[in-house]
Amino acid sequence: MSDHNYLENQSPVVRLRVWALGQMIWGGFMASVGLIALALVLLVIWGVGQVLDERSKTAPSPYGALQIVQTQDIV
Repeated sequence: MSDHNYLENQSPVVRLRVWALGQMIWGGFMASVGLIALALVLLVIWGVGQVLDERSKTAPSPYGALQIVQTQDIV
C-alpha cells in the first residue's frame, strides 16, 4: 500500500461530510433490508391465501355474531 495517509490533509468539515454521507447510506441500506423483509412476509401471507380452499374464501364472516344490526321503522 501507500505510505500516504489520505485523511491527513483533509479538513474536519470534509471528514464530517463524508461520515454523514456514510451514515445516510447505511441508514438507507438498513431501511431497504426492513422493506424487503416486510415484503417477504406479505408475500408469504398472500401465498398461503392462494393455497387455501376456495370455500374458505367465500365463507360467511365469523364475526357476524359480533355485529350489532339496528333496524329502523319508517313511519
